[in-house]
Amino acid sequence: MAPRVDFEGALFSGYAPDGGLFMPEELPQLSRETLRQWSALSYPSLVVEMCALFIGPELIPRDDLNDLIHRAFRRFRHREVVHLSRLRDGLNVLELWHGATYAFKDLSLSCTAQFLQYFLQKRGKHVTVVVGTSGDTGSAAIESVRGAKNVSIIVLLPQGHCTKIQELQMTTVLEENVLEGNSDELDEPIKAVFADVAFVKKHNLMSLNSINWSRVLVQMAHHFFAYFQCVPSLDLHPLPAVEVVVPTGAAGNLAAGLKDQLLCKPTGGLTSPCGPCDCGLAYPEEAAQVQGGLLAGAWNLSVGASPVYKP
Repeated sequence: MAPRVDFEGALFSGYAPDGGLFMPEELPQLSRETLRQWSALSYPSLVVEMCALFIGPELIPRDDLNDLIHRAFRRFRHREVVHLSRLRDGLNVLELWHGATYAFKDLSLSCTAQFLQYFLQKRGKHVTVVVGTSGDTGSAAIESVRGAKNVSIIVLLPQGHCTKIQELQMTTVLEENVLEGNSDELDEPIKAVFADVAFVKKHNLMSLNSINWSRVLVQMAHHFFAYFQCVPSLDLHPLPAVEVVVPTGAAGNLAAGLKDQLLCKPTGGLTSPCGPCDCGLAYPEEAAQVQGGLLAGAWNLSVGASPVYKP
């Protein structure tokens, strides 16, 4: 079993020492009154409240946490940061594409980068981030740490398997770091690197892929944000169910929705279309092993898209 760590420890880790992923050992149960209070908040303020559940004030004082989150969203083009568009027949689409790279990864990575810089400046340290991407994660990760003097970043992307705009977003910012192969193959050297604990410590390596708990944590907020706008009232008993369709690759966004269900079970169901591959069908068997506070399993692909909600 891997040792227990606090939020800072999980933030700067890749895989846990036993090969699993860091997840909270306990989840708080949200009261109906808390939901009512949260329902009146803006998206950035809701992210602050969500993060405060898992980041103690001894690590990041509440005022600092508030400043970091609001600073993370300053570059977003929409005044709400995240916007719910209402379609026909009760369908709603949550617009998660208003960040610097037009990918929903901008939301979690912009906050995670703020957390990184906060701790690095406080500790006087430097870190090298290693990221594998099928397109959107790489460019969003680059933009999130752009200009950060205490962060270096290395991005591995599959040659010929990214959209042209995503490839340009990455290769026009950094020196060429191109691996011939697909997004599954480039994960293997990354896993090998993080399995070498001594090498990771020597070079201060970390990951910003969806294996990082901070990314899942921030993504938990937008499911609540959409839920509050979809349901007619929080005074109904039981709470109204909302069906959520989450396009996914690495399943980080889906994992965030599942954690939300455990906090108060506000959604009626989570459906996850995986595109032309059937990788998602194999995940439940491969990721079923739970070790203490760790969830072990390999989730690899990356897709940028927005969830669909239907009351």
